[in-house]
Amino acid sequence: IIRGLHGIDPKLAIGMEAFQQPFQLHLDEYVAGELSEEELLRESEYYRRWRFDFRLYAPILRYAREHRLPLVALNLPVELTRKVGKEGIEALSDEERAEIPEEIDRSDPEYERRLEEVFERHPQVEGRSFERFLEVQLLWDEGMAARAAGYLESHPEYRMVILAGSGHIAHGSGIPRRLVRRIPVSTAVVVLGWDGELGPELGDFLLLPERRDLPSAGRIGAFLDESEGGLEVTSCISGSACEKTGLKAGDQILSIDGQPIHSMADLKLEMWDKSPGDQIEMEIRRKRWLAGPQQLTRQIVLQ
Repeated sequence: IIRGLHGIDPKLAIGMEAFQQPFQLHLDEYVAGELSEEELLRESEYYRRWRFDFRLYAPILRYAREHRLPLVALNLPVELTRKVGKEGIEALSDEERAEIPEEIDRSDPEYERRLEEVFERHPQVEGRSFERFLEVQLLWDEGMAARAAGYLESHPEYRMVILAGSGHIAHGSGIPRRLVRRIPVSTAVVVLGWDGELGPELGDFLLLPERRDLPSAGRIGAFLDESEGGLEVTSCISGSACEKTGLKAGDQILSIDGQPIHSMADLKLEMWDKSPGDQIEMEIRRKRWLAGPQQLTRQIVLQ
């Protein structure tokens, strides 16, 4: 779809739920060729804030970079949505309120009904109410719609493809209508895959392609625990690279290929583009009861 629209008119922007608004500068730098993919992932805190396998998005971002198509960070900062989920919008400070849209429309009962069905299908956390869940969804949809509308208002010559989860676009009641409420643009809703009941009200286009999986990623085969001390191996999967290399429970991962590892996000940053058969150099700290910790280096062939 992006290629087709770009072929019709080169003035095309791509709005992405996967990136949060405070990190727009880094998307701009990536498109301009000033940041590599790895640097973009690190600077945007991708694996702490979004976490989905970046290989799903990499071809789109590379196309944008190749053709200098603007990438627009649509999502609100997770710090805001988490706070609203726990305490409600009324708990936001004046500074935090300045980061969210002034107008949040609650006039769509069907939107609320569908969200309530989603809420009831998920395990309930003690003290978590539907009202808080609804406020977070409204904030997400209004925030992304407002950001897209703001971009289109300041760039009237551009079209925009918005990439967001189906729940934010299906039935048009998430982002699409909230966008059109702000700026009179024509839209088309494309729903890619759907697990629920099918019907024409889902969108303008419904695509049901055959499932396609990503190629296998290179794996260490370790169970890991993230603590204040860093990232520790808790056990190895039988027959895995972890076991064959001799990693042990309690080993702390210090670095991979020279890059410091302090968290799961750091690990994913170093591993996202690795394939089975690739080799990495891992530096670990091993606890020894009498002689103190030992620092070791291991060459690991990924499986």
